[in-house]
Amino acid sequence: MKQEIMTIVSQKQLAPRIFQMTLTGELVNEMKKPGQFIHIKVPRADLLLRRPISLNQIDQQAKTCTIIYRTEGDGTKEFSMMTSGDKLDVMGPLGNGFDVDCLNKGQKAFVVGGGIGIPPMYELSKQLKQRGVEVIHFLGYASKEVAYFEEEFLALGDTRFATDDGSFGVEGNVGNLILEAIKTEQPDAVYACGANGMLKMIAQVFPDQPNVFLSLEQRMACGMGACYACVCHVPDDETGTKSVKVCDEGPVFRASEVVL
Repeated sequence: MKQEIMTIVSQKQLAPRIFQMTLTGELVNEMKKPGQFIHIKVPRADLLLRRPISLNQIDQQAKTCTIIYRTEGDGTKEFSMMTSGDKLDVMGPLGNGFDVDCLNKGQKAFVVGGGIGIPPMYELSKQLKQRGVEVIHFLGYASKEVAYFEEEFLALGDTRFATDDGSFGVEGNVGNLILEAIKTEQPDAVYACGANGMLKMIAQVFPDQPNVFLSLEQRMACGMGACYACVCHVPDDETGTKSVKVCDEGPVFRASEVVL
């Protein structure tokens, strides 16, 4: 992990409250694993805590990285008003990312994303495709209005969509897509990022699959494992006191390693 003042290359709005920002700097040389995140300082003196945002794309040759974020509070709203050439204080890459080495050419991966958990799945899918893995995407949104990156995922392979209101793809949550798919096909690994309920469902659907990797969403403060603000309990802990830290021991865990 390093810290650097990175420069914004571009920023555009993808959907209501959803923005895509590309940054450049030497820090990109450290970014290799999908699922890791960067910790960004808000350029306002009254906002002390950094904001953790997952990496959407890594381009080592261009020395750029891309993030996609949703404006939730003052910090992310501040980011959304910045433009090309502006500077940001960035720490990273942080956390453990997705394991792509467990799969080989010809094997099949289910890549599942829900809402603002979709962005890191794009870099993951790119790296899996580079290994010759067959990738099937399952993406869930609240509605067509807030859908984004559909064409980008379709360009990488089979992509299936669900929306809560049925305005795009199958009506309902992304779990419906998974349950339909496993009637005819089984993956060699499952990767997922999204709301806790979606991750819990995936863990329940694939109880005997060892390669189920879940990226947990938690509120973080330090991002480096010092403050214990983002702990998650572990299974088979009779004392109820054992836990893992999502920021530096995650955010990606095998489904068998955490209690959701």
